[in-house]
Amino acid sequence: MADAEFDYDLFVIGGGSGGVRAARIAAQYGASVAIAEEYRFGGTCVIRGCVPKKLMVYASAYSEHFEDARAYGWDFDATPSFNWETFRERKDMEIARLEGVYRKNLHASGVEIHECRATVAGPHTVRLADHGREISAKHILIAVGGRPFVPEFPGSQHAITSNEIFHLPELPKRLLIAGGGYIASEFAGIMNGLGVEVTQIYRKEQILRGFDDEVRTHVQQEMAKKGVNFIFNETLDSLEKTPSGLIAHVANGEKIEIDQAMFATGRRPNTDGLGLENAGLELGRGGEVPVSAYSQTKVPSIYAVGDVTDRLQLTPVAIREGHAFADTVFGGLDVKPDHELVPTAVFTQPEIGTVGMNEAAARERGPVEIYRTNFRAMLHAFADRDERMLMKLIVDKESRRVLGAHVVGHAAGEMAQLIGIAVKMGATKEDFDRTVAVHPTASEEFVTMRTPVGG
Repeated sequence: MADAEFDYDLFVIGGGSGGVRAARIAAQYGASVAIAEEYRFGGTCVIRGCVPKKLMVYASAYSEHFEDARAYGWDFDATPSFNWETFRERKDMEIARLEGVYRKNLHASGVEIHECRATVAGPHTVRLADHGREISAKHILIAVGGRPFVPEFPGSQHAITSNEIFHLPELPKRLLIAGGGYIASEFAGIMNGLGVEVTQIYRKEQILRGFDDEVRTHVQQEMAKKGVNFIFNETLDSLEKTPSGLIAHVANGEKIEIDQAMFATGRRPNTDGLGLENAGLELGRGGEVPVSAYSQTKVPSIYAVGDVTDRLQLTPVAIREGHAFADTVFGGLDVKPDHELVPTAVFTQPEIGTVGMNEAAARERGPVEIYRTNFRAMLHAFADRDERMLMKLIVDKESRRVLGAHVVGHAAGEMAQLIGIAVKMGATKEDFDRTVAVHPTASEEFVTMRTPVGG
């Protein structure tokens, strides 16, 4: 039952993972809740992010699976080929199914849905785009997420982002990807696996800034072995449209003939035109909504979760933030979202699983021991594939606590989820040592490394 003074106890602007979770949990606590979404429910992750991306990762990996299958005794009557249109249609069907699940769960929780754009008209007022109707709410939650962008330069209108790459009418034969983060590197591997000639250009000397340096080097080397071409310490000056495609002009004077150019050089919060200034809110330098540890803004009635706050841009984190908000405001609990020791997977090829500190950060903290192994896994050895796996533990020398765990290779993300529990609990190196190995697996190396490396 809503407060008599307001139409709703809670109005959520944005139907992504964080907003939907907050709306559902608040409604389960008995709050009257409404949510507005101007595009599709599910947000970046479900509609144009991690879900369709992971489906593309699966699809692209089959190019190597088919090759390796022959080593395992399988024979084919014809050379396998990939049909982009078939995949795209099936992918769209799956996304539609998942969006339907989001809608169904909202309805089941008693949340009222508004399928239109909503903006903030005041500390307790939301304006709906349909006929400019205004609705009052005791609390407003901003959960509008972020978006990729293309910087302005000559010919920038010819570039696409990770939003558009899911909907290309056909696969390009030659693709240039600008950027060195995990999105750029993931799509470099995906498109390479689908048979596209990929060049990745980055203004720094190495991809995946912020990750452990050995992990970065290992992934980059393996991607190069698989056929991704890298251009480092350079930027794109312009894109020139030609009758047959595009010409990318690199700052060093090099010209690259391509069919498509994708930019993955950063994301921006979707706060443009949201009307937060009408409630007396000032945005951060990047357009983000500044919030407290409880996701509350300087206006007590307005909260924000997810990528729009630019804290930790991961879907499970947005969900945790939304849930913690609802627990605190409507459940009478004292819950802050925990942003420490969050396990992360990067679906490069090979993929990365990581939790905790990288080596450089750990060494700044104090003396550490490094345990590392680099080997060719059974999966690849049998097929005679030249791909190596990396595993690494970073241990505090005094407390013996594992500060960071990193793995590159097959199923790395699955390992990160499980090893993240141990690291989060404060496991020591001796806890790892006491754990019996599961054999034969690649993950057993995490509990069999006994000798720290030098340096």
